[in-house]
Amino acid sequence: MKCSPCKLRTHQWCFLLFNVVLFHALLFGADIVEEYLLQPTPAVYTDGIVVDVRERARKLDLSSARENISHDYPMTNPNACRNSNLFLLALVFSSTANVTQRDAVRKTWANQTLIQGFPVRILFFLGSTDTFAAQKALAIESDRHGDMVQGHGVADSSLRGPTEMTVSALRWVIAFCPVARFVLLTKDSVFVNLPAIGGYLLGLHRHPEDFYLGRVIQRESPDRDPKSPGYLPPALYPDKYLPEYCDGMAYVLSQDVVRKVYVASAAVRAPVRPDVFVGFCAQKAGVTPKHSSRFSGEKHIRYNACCYRYLFSSAVMESHDLERVWADLGQKSGRCSLLQTYSGLLICKTLTYLDKLSFFNSKG
Repeated sequence: MKCSPCKLRTHQWCFLLFNVVLFHALLFGADIVEEYLLQPTPAVYTDGIVVDVRERARKLDLSSARENISHDYPMTNPNACRNSNLFLLALVFSSTANVTQRDAVRKTWANQTLIQGFPVRILFFLGSTDTFAAQKALAIESDRHGDMVQGHGVADSSLRGPTEMTVSALRWVIAFCPVARFVLLTKDSVFVNLPAIGGYLLGLHRHPEDFYLGRVIQRESPDRDPKSPGYLPPALYPDKYLPEYCDGMAYVLSQDVVRKVYVASAAVRAPVRPDVFVGFCAQKAGVTPKHSSRFSGEKHIRYNACCYRYLFSSAVMESHDLERVWADLGQKSGRCSLLQTYSGLLICKTLTYLDKLSFFNSKG
């Protein structure tokens, strides 16, 4: 039995049209649900602890203590933020041994100094080395590129080291880069779309306070396994769910939130991952995260040029992946056509939601 489109009746055409519209509404409308309907309720700043954290953050000034603070950073790079009009600072966390990955980032998405005429700066933030030879190699790399800051990272397998590195990075920002309007925290295994992020930030109607943007993780249960390094006993944290937080692969903070999170960090003792730790600190400061599905979180999104021009980030990228993607984006420079944009977004969103379905299936 053959079915010709010309022979379809009116009700059959309506049925097909309805399914097409429904498919697109579910695919594209899910972002609206995520970004607006699922936003966490803003905190009320009547809590004494919240008010105290915000007031201390407002008064915080480390500029006079730079000389003493610099002793805590084997590589301080104090002049990295000389531009008083710095719009966006990107801090890329990197292992000291990841030279190849850092070079790939430098050649690709970090090879930019302006977004729509506004200055940006990309720096690598590293921990301690184990040997004198490794430290000397880092010093040579730093002299060559001038884009590295090194803190005293804790060399252990617990969650304490990465968390202390994050706090150390925020402290460095407050002391040596207080001029940056926004700070992006990410990792060297992530592809970051700086023009898209910058365009989004420039599109904000006013310079925001309490700005904490990323892929928001909601209703995640604490680790109650006593044998786990991230064990969070009910006596320390009795709530059923962790505070809402932005996935640590890539997220953006306004300068005031950097200060609030840093001030609040002194009172947070939970043994959790750095991104969850930032969520705890933000909660103590009365800051609620804002969700954007354009951050991929910990997921890798398969490459499509128009999709990657839309995304803010894609994780799990080896050095050769970064270079391949960057080269292809360069060859296909310019705006995507309407059809290309549609097909790219369709592929992008389909892949994103397929990843979500696989995630939920694995949980089940």
